Amino acid sequence: MVGIALVGLGQIARAAHLPAVARNPAVELVAVVEPEPTVSAAVAAEQSAARPDGRPVEAYRSLDEALARDDVAGVVLATPPWVTPALVVAAARSGRFVLAEKPVATSVAEAAAYDELTPSEVRRVQIGLTYRHDPAMQRLREVITSGLLGDRLLVRAHIYDEERTRDRAHTALIERTLRHGSPAVHEGSHVFDWLSYLLDADPILHDAWSHPTRDGLGAPNLIGGRLDYGGVPALVEFGWLTDALPATSLTVIGDHGLASLDGATFALTVTTAAGSEQYAPTGDRVARCFDRQLARFVELATGVTDQPQPGLAEGRRALTISHQLALLAERSVLTPAVEQP
Repeated sequence: MVGIALVGLGQIARAAHLPAVARNPAVELVAVVEPEPTVSAAVAAEQSAARPDGRPVEAYRSLDEALARDDVAGVVLATPPWVTPALVVAAARSGRFVLAEKPVATSVAEAAAYDELTPSEVRRVQIGLTYRHDPAMQRLREVITSGLLGDRLLVRAHIYDEERTRDRAHTALIERTLRHGSPAVHEGSHVFDWLSYLLDADPILHDAWSHPTRDGLGAPNLIGGRLDYGGVPALVEFGWLTDALPATSLTVIGDHGLASLDGATFALTVTTAAGSEQYAPTGDRVARCFDRQLARFVELATGVTDQPQPGLAEGRRALTISHQLALLAERSVLTPAVEQP
């Protein structure tokens, strides 16, 4: 049994990490950490009441308090990326295994904190690039590598999330997040990891653009770019915080066919001259991906594997290209055309 301390009790922790821990019989939640004591106390009480053995889940305000416990073998960090590096370093240096939410930082400079870790400490750190674990992503990789679509491919990734709603608290949270980087930094960690995994190549960034839809934002809320993965062009777009947003999708088109991944469900459709193949993994996308991610973390913590999947190197690589795109886009802000007299 792997004793877990969950650090950060925001939406992703409560909606995804806590349910995944509850479903996995190989882990035991022993501590929760949150600077706001009323939040941590409420979650600890809720989780304690749900345990059949009656053992309490303890609430703490700092990671150091949780690390003082002998029964904490693994630390799950569901924290904002601007505080994640210091927490990863502290937990890994204490000898714990770490599962850290993406992105691993908000800039390449901040990610340099990870250089302090030894190789053995780095091997204890798994990065929460969660949706790489989905069976549909694995199936899409098989479709691409088999040549079914052809050998000259074009990839288009449209990642539109965080629609502006009447939930003012959530909108304020996303606006604060924008002050620490554009959607390319926060969502790009997933997307650029997907593309490296699917195309088995490192990217080259060719150009980028950005377009804030209103004044006063911490960073442009619409941003995109053009990249190359081993000869495969990839066109990417990211968008947040408008009253309506396009659907999220990932498409791969070649001379012989089209593969389309629905961003909401991860249902995969592959269409060729022979017809269409539908591949829809069972169950909820979030639940199955977080379950598979946690299962891999358990394998790491129990010695079944000595390599995190994915690890810090993959997380930093995805952050690097996200950050490069954001910097290039700052110099390429789209402006309305001005009619000449």
